[in-house]
Amino acid sequence: MTLPTASMSVVPEQEPAPPPARPRPAVDLALRVAGGLIAVLAGVLSAVLELLLSTVRVGGQLIGVSALVAIGAGIALSWFAHEAVGTRWAVVLPAVPWFALMAVASVRTTEGDLLVSGDNWVGLAMIVAGAMTFAVMGFRQILAPPARHHG
Repeated sequence: MTLPTASMSVVPEQEPAPPPARPRPAVDLALRVAGGLIAVLAGVLSAVLELLLSTVRVGGQLIGVSALVAIGAGIALSWFAHEAVGTRWAVVLPAVPWFALMAVASVRTTEGDLLVSGDNWVGLAMIVAGAMTFAVMGFRQILAPPARHHG
């Protein structure tokens, strides 16, 4: 009595792929610094764009587009800063200039000019939404488990 044999293919074991090559320390540092500078500049540009959008009206009524932009930009900039710089505290790079510009925009100049006034609900919503977004993104980074580095 012979037993039927199952056909088996013999596949040679494949070696695991080598880890991706890490850039030299000087190049890595230069890329991280460049990413940090881009994050700071993007924080400034985001704040300026949101301030410009805070007065947008449709049919004479203010719309809240700048608050939505503040949320989206805060999430994107926080993510970019973390990925580009590679540290948990990188969220402050776009957040600090954003907060600084919002503070300056909320203070009346000697000529009496004011970019965000108390009667502009969109401007106030934009500041709260942006501040909360940066706070939540920073808090998430603090609570995130440490990244495992391969190599």
